[in-house]
Amino acid sequence: MAAVKHLQRACAPAGFTPFLILRRLATIVPNISQIDNASNFLDKVPHRKHPGVLHLKCVQLPPELVEAVSFWVAQSPIRNLEKKSQSFSNYLWSRKRPVELKDLRRKAQLLGQKLRKDAEVPAQEKGEDVPPCESGEKKLKKEVLTAIRKTTYHWEELNYTEELSFLYMAARMDAIFAAVSRAFHEIQKRVPDFQPKTLLDFGSGTGAVSWAAHSIWGESLKEYMNVDCSASMLALAEKLMRGYSESQELCFPGVYFRQFFPVGPKMTFDLTVSAFSLNDLPSYAQRVATVQNLWKRTNNFLVLVENGTKEGHRMLMEARDVVLKDTDKVNQAAHVFAPCPHHLPCPRLLLGSPLPCNFLQQYQPLPLRWNPPQKTERFSFLILCRGSGKLMEPWPRVTQPVLCRKRHVHVHLCCADGTLQHAVVTSKKHSRDLYRCARNSHCGDRLPILTPDSKSILEDKSTLEGQINTTQKVNTAPSQDLS
Repeated sequence: MAAVKHLQRACAPAGFTPFLILRRLATIVPNISQIDNASNFLDKVPHRKHPGVLHLKCVQLPPELVEAVSFWVAQSPIRNLEKKSQSFSNYLWSRKRPVELKDLRRKAQLLGQKLRKDAEVPAQEKGEDVPPCESGEKKLKKEVLTAIRKTTYHWEELNYTEELSFLYMAARMDAIFAAVSRAFHEIQKRVPDFQPKTLLDFGSGTGAVSWAAHSIWGESLKEYMNVDCSASMLALAEKLMRGYSESQELCFPGVYFRQFFPVGPKMTFDLTVSAFSLNDLPSYAQRVATVQNLWKRTNNFLVLVENGTKEGHRMLMEARDVVLKDTDKVNQAAHVFAPCPHHLPCPRLLLGSPLPCNFLQQYQPLPLRWNPPQKTERFSFLILCRGSGKLMEPWPRVTQPVLCRKRHVHVHLCCADGTLQHAVVTSKKHSRDLYRCARNSHCGDRLPILTPDSKSILEDKSTLEGQINTTQKVNTAPSQDLS
């Protein structure tokens, strides 16, 4: 919008009409893209339902799950459940990755050099030559350790006891269900023929992933393997599966609970998932080993979901690099299915101030007295699949909310050439189909467009400023059609 205001101020003295201002703005990104009509993708489908639409409306939890949670919450002896669950949710959201030992050593070394240099400066000004002594080195080490304790994030391993598992259910189960449902919906929408028979959920927690998978592929799924190191968490998940009574049958068959990975290289699954679990691992090496193990057990899709923070996004990009660089001689190559339309480094991490690539999903929370009618979960996700992905359309992903203005639309895209692009789409410049598709898109959707020339569609800050300066130079000229 700042660009629009600049152009309005620049063009107003020259007698430009709003229509001509809009057409000049559209030329900032000439030939942004061209509609992908190769396969007649619309085929009498309205623009609001174009094939790039992937967002979900408000997600609702299964009635059986809602009834079970409500029953066990009413029976819970935990005091101040509302305050404790909200506090625990805030803690999980603000949690960071554990600091690596090599990073701590490097930080301590640099800090020690700085403190030693600062201590030598006063002595040199006085002309004194102070030799190093044992007491001085001990004091220096103590200062370094004190400074590191104050400036370093202290990661702690969570021991999910019976009470903490219950708090996790009350605080996060509905949000996890919503985020995972959005990731599963993308697979279902883009690959409708995919009918998984087996599911592996690492760090299954209270079983939200199994509930989400059953709501989408319940007819085809025959086995739900839930793996979690906490026996209390698995017991709670099984209790929710049984509903009101622990003697009842499970709400759907084929659900198994394990504390360890299945043994044997032939134990593979059509769909493997890890939702909000990577940050519970104490080191980068263990995260790498876990992702490699999950990928080896994947027949088709590997789905990873984390918090929509910088830490969550970075962990997903770490996992992405591990899978793409891992040489898999037996199975097919890896392909990034979503959200990235490319295999290049994430352009959001290459910015001066890196931003997380995250998305929003509305959902109806658990009917607890402190929950509002609707909530919104901010999450990051990554879907990897077997194969080269050559048959998939390289459509760009909408990474920010679409700004719909009069006769033009602002869209921010992550494109197949690994760049972030800000496009101003108009019906006159880019065809009515593309304009209507962009206007009916949301953050997280894909635009069915092709970008034949990546250089012609880049629109960064310098390009925009250059266009504004050019407009200011010609604003004294007579009014004319600049198309």
